[in-house]
This record gives sequence, C-alpha cells and structure tokens, in this order.
Amino acid sequence: MIKFKGKGAYGAIAIGRAKILKGYSTRVKRIKVASVEGELLRLNDAKALAREQLNEIYNRARAEVGDESAQIFQIHLMMLDDEDFCELIANTICTEGVNAEWAVSVARERFSALFSSMDDPYMRARASDIEDISRRLIQCLENGASGEKISEKSIICASDLSPSETILLGKDTILGFATALGSESSHTAILARNMAIPAVVSLGDRFLSCVSDGDLLCVDGYTGEVIINPDPKTLEALKVRQSEDMAVRALLEELRGLDSVSLDGTRVKLFANVGSVREVEEAIKNDAEGIGLFRSEFLYLGRDSLPSEDEQFEAYRGALLASNGRLTIIRTLDIGADKRAPYLDLPKEENPALGLRAIRICLRYPEIFRCQLRALLRASVHGRLGIMFPMITSKDELEMSLDIYNDVKRELLESGVSVSNNIELGIMIETPASALISEELAPLVDFFSVGTNDLTQYTLACDRQSSSLDDFCDTHHEAIFKLIEMATRSIHENGGWIGICGELGGDLSLTERFLRIGIDELSVPSSYILKLRDRIRKIDLSK
Repeated sequence: MIKFKGKGAYGAIAIGRAKILKGYSTRVKRIKVASVEGELLRLNDAKALAREQLNEIYNRARAEVGDESAQIFQIHLMMLDDEDFCELIANTICTEGVNAEWAVSVARERFSALFSSMDDPYMRARASDIEDISRRLIQCLENGASGEKISEKSIICASDLSPSETILLGKDTILGFATALGSESSHTAILARNMAIPAVVSLGDRFLSCVSDGDLLCVDGYTGEVIINPDPKTLEALKVRQSEDMAVRALLEELRGLDSVSLDGTRVKLFANVGSVREVEEAIKNDAEGIGLFRSEFLYLGRDSLPSEDEQFEAYRGALLASNGRLTIIRTLDIGADKRAPYLDLPKEENPALGLRAIRICLRYPEIFRCQLRALLRASVHGRLGIMFPMITSKDELEMSLDIYNDVKRELLESGVSVSNNIELGIMIETPASALISEELAPLVDFFSVGTNDLTQYTLACDRQSSSLDDFCDTHHEAIFKLIEMATRSIHENGGWIGICGELGGDLSLTERFLRIGIDELSVPSSYILKLRDRIRKIDLSK
C-alpha cells in the first residue's frame, strides 16, 4: 500500500482499477520534402480535420458540462487559425523545405516559450493551449487520431490531462482522475467538478513511477489522498465512506422544493450561474430559485461577427421563459481578459486582466451596449428580469451606464415597444474599488452581486489560474471578507440586497460566515444547489 497526497479537485470518493494514460509525444523528425506545395496541402487538410474534431469536442462539452466550460474549445478553434502561428508554420515549410510535422513543432516551441515568459498570467496560460493545439495538429498530420480510447471504467492516471482529453474520455468510462501535475483551478479540474468526477491533482512526479495499469486505486477528492493497492482494512474503511457519501447524496434529493432557511429563520435565496437557455432549464430542474448570473458574453464568442439585436432578444426571451417567473439576472457583455472576440479588433494588451474589458468596452463602444440593452428591454416583458453591469469601478462609470440604459428605454417606449416596469438593476462587486465606494454606488441600484473570483484576484494580486501561486492565493483572506462586509452594509442601508455569484458562494465552509455577514442570495452551479440548501438548513445564527 502506497499513499500519495495531492489536492482534491472534486469532493467524492472513487475506487477502481488504474489506467495509465501515456499521453501523446509531440517529438517529431525533421524530414526534407520533395514538394513544398504538397506539404502545405497536407497542413491545410490537417487543420480542417483538427477544426472538425474541436467542433465535435465543443458540442460534446456543451452537452456534458455546459456552455461556460465548453468555451475553452472555442478559444482553441480561434488559436488554430491565429495568423502569426499559421504563418510561422507555413514559412518554415517553405523556407526550409521540411515536413509539416516539424514546422508545427517549431511553431509550438517558439510560441510556447514566448507565452511562458510573459508576465501576464492570462498570456502565460496560453502556453498550454498552444501545446494542446500543436499536439492535435501533429496527430492529424500523422494518423488523424483524436485521443486514446478507454474500453472499461477506470481511474485515469496521467502526468496531466488537457481539457480535450478529459472530454473525449467521457464520464461514462471515468471513475476518477489522479494526475501528477495540475492545480485545483486548472481547466481540467473545473471540468472534473462540472462532470462530478472524483479527482486529485498535483500528486508529484513520483506518483506515476509507483502506479501500474490494473492497480487498485482509491481516490479521495475530499482529502486529496490517493492510495495505491490499499490493504484490506483501509479498503473496507474507504468503501464505508463511499457508501455513506452516496447515501448523503440520495438524502439531498429529499430537499427538493424545501425552503433555503436556517434553523433561526434566516432566509437565503439559492440561484444558479448559467451561460445558455439550456442551462437555465437544467438549473430549474435542479431546484434553483432563480438565475443569479446569466453570462451573456457567450452569445458573442466563437463567431465571426456581433450577434444581432433580434438574435439576442430571442436568447434573453428564452431564458426568461425557461425560468418560469423566477428572477433572472443577465450580466451585460463581459469580454476582454480571458474571453476574446477577434472580430472586435480590440488592441493587444500586455495585461488584459487590467485592461479594456467588460463595462469599459461597452462604454468605449456604446452602440454595442445599446444593441444589447434594446434586446434585454424588449425581452423584459416575458419574465422577471434583472440587469447587472460588470467591472464597475467608479460612480461615473455607473452613471454613464444608467444614462445609456435610460436613454434606450425612453426610445423604445416612444416607439411603442413594451418594456417591463419591474426590472431590477445591479452591479458586480469584483474590484476593491467598487467595495470601497459602495456607499456611493448603492443608492443608484437595486442590488449588488459579488464576483469573488475577480475580487480575490484583484485584492491579492494573484492569478487564480496559476498553480505557482497556490501558496499565496488565499481565497479565505480576511481582506476579501472585509470588502464584502463593506458592500453589504452599504446596499442594506439603501434598501437593496446583495448576493454572491463567484466560486466562494459554493464553498460550504463559508456559508455560515456569509449568512452572518448578511448575504441575501447565493448563486452557484446548479449541481451545488441541494448541497448548499442542506448546509443552510443546519445553521443556527442565534448561537
């Protein structure tokens, strides 16, 4: 019996046989070719096949983990056609007269090194995307294979897993993940959580030298522990824990339809975070009491042009109808940073997380903003709508946003278009600035929603996607709670309400603290709803 300690990515227990995923080597031979034109044709054919595979993976990911998590594959599609990347590959083939595989490996090394050396965390993270895309291109050039197939249910062991490998393996054949590398906030870890697959990452390089195909493995996503070939006593204890865990999940189903109210009578609304109409329907099935965050930016991504007003109207109307009278809060366009729309031709920035993004883009390009607001206001009569502005950092930004909103509303009414009189307006608290001036912002809106992911990142100056900062990125840092408390006091003093729509909203260890702070609503992935309700119903704030 050998024990390894890593980091739990999804809290559940898996027991099964190990399957070692070898991974695919991108090492290739440099070969002189007789026809440069023929090699360029091979490259184009491989790109077409890679594009076909990525579209298939994207659609599969949408079905399994939802639109938000699937967007990583839209980014891969865009990077596959990146002008600089493609130009370097073609130039290498033409100037050196070499095979396309070698040219792709040259571009991979060049761009991977370039991104890895950058100071900006977002750009550094693109190095892994280049590796994934290059591997796929080389596979398509060599034999067209899109990934290793697993024939029976196994616990997958690997150095690391790319998002595409994770989706292609499929949750029907995966009992759990155990990887030597990776972080809790990596794309693959997030996919594991959304697929409800027990997973432990960051086990260390020695892990793979100690495990073999067919070994019995126990993966404890709660403790971050992986045990290879456990002794009978340890195995029995883990089986008992696994059974208890499954029984608890069954009991959670009994909470459907019950109020999210603590033992002392404190009522909390449990909403869901979604990125499409289909996810709204899924959230309602999972007993969400409303939609706390509808990410409208996914209407803008993975396409060649802006969505039309009518296209947006249909999506927003569909979301409102699907929520069946429940409050549905739609966040206005939040692109920039890690969400790019190439057709907007936004300037390249050294630090996009601190650059032109979210409400700044809307105010810089008001016609894009006005088009979205027209669609939202037209759809408002089909349900209970809330509109939320992201990345507000000053009173001036909020007042400008509200001026445009009111102007669009006036134009619609004057032209005879019906608009709801019960729209709730709010902003996201996701920067220290917005929390610190919350007493100035609160009188202008109906609600605040705390985006804890960005609030953590901007408060601690830590990129949460960077595994090298795990020791420094304390998501429970006291400064974060002080900022939330400040915003809570301000909005309550002005008769409004406050929710949390970031990842900390689903952290059960913080639920009681959020209730004591005075948080009125928690918005989480729909799969978290019943767990969170169970936690709330066991809290007694009178003690």
